[in-house]
Amino acid sequence: MTTVGTPAPGLPAGLPMEVRSEGMPTRVRIHEVGARDGLQNEKAVVPTEIKAEFIHRLADAGLPLVEATSFVHPKWVPQLADAENLFPLLGDLDPHRLPVLVPNERGLDRALALGARRIAVFGSATESFAKANLNRTVDEALAMFAPVVARARDAKVHVRGYLSMCFGDPWEGPVPVAQTVRVCRALLDMGCDELSLGDTIGVATPGHVQHLLAALNEAGVPTSRLGVHFHDTYGQALANTLAALQHGVTTVDASAGGLGGCPYAKSATGNLATEDLVWMLHGLGIETGVDLGRLTATSVWLAEVLGRPSPSRTVRALSHKE
Repeated sequence: MTTVGTPAPGLPAGLPMEVRSEGMPTRVRIHEVGARDGLQNEKAVVPTEIKAEFIHRLADAGLPLVEATSFVHPKWVPQLADAENLFPLLGDLDPHRLPVLVPNERGLDRALALGARRIAVFGSATESFAKANLNRTVDEALAMFAPVVARARDAKVHVRGYLSMCFGDPWEGPVPVAQTVRVCRALLDMGCDELSLGDTIGVATPGHVQHLLAALNEAGVPTSRLGVHFHDTYGQALANTLAALQHGVTTVDASAGGLGGCPYAKSATGNLATEDLVWMLHGLGIETGVDLGRLTATSVWLAEVLGRPSPSRTVRALSHKE
């Protein structure tokens, strides 16, 4: 069984039942974004010590990568203004497990000074979102990222390229596949080790996902260097993930408890919940290394801290008490 670890109270052993599907990956790497993408969208600022405990709990649940924070200017994301205070509290964790976001060279300097070993830049497939999020055109943002990526690679730091609005934009509507492919190709050509394809407002559907992945392959982008990042605005996140898995994608972004959204795209709701993803993957016989019981307990704990229930259906089901 791939479902290992702490069973949820009241859940019969052996669930979800493991039924393998032909052609699926044997293992998926979950890129946990709750501590960064999730908490940055909270109205209230979560105390640094709570963030550190959250990250430790996620790591203890077996998540291989836990995105810790973002080195953006505090003016833009005040919820993550404590990056310099938070990262030292994670010193007992391998920094290769703790990706951080950097917007520019100044952010890279701050991250490297604290010992970060995995960084991410975050671009947009559309001009409207590039302007809203970075106050630059798409090509101006790429020009800003180029020295960041080059310096990170010189320092032997792993670089991820996030690309927002790959499937739809709240101002521009449908995003042409060729437009997304062009920016993806540019990020890889400048030296990004991997890309995360973001469905920022949750409008993707499975056919669209597979069409984009095929187009990227045709443009010389191997599936092995792609991850997916789905929001569940229209209830499509798991279906879209399944479509990506069927294409061979083995890196999936998710957020514990379904935390998150997008401060610059008001129609966006929460990220794909990590627990919902793990339930599906374990049912498919796909290894994750994640202890679903511990992960669920972590999201229940954080929901109590935040003062509201988790939107994750799996968390609600496994934590339900008669």
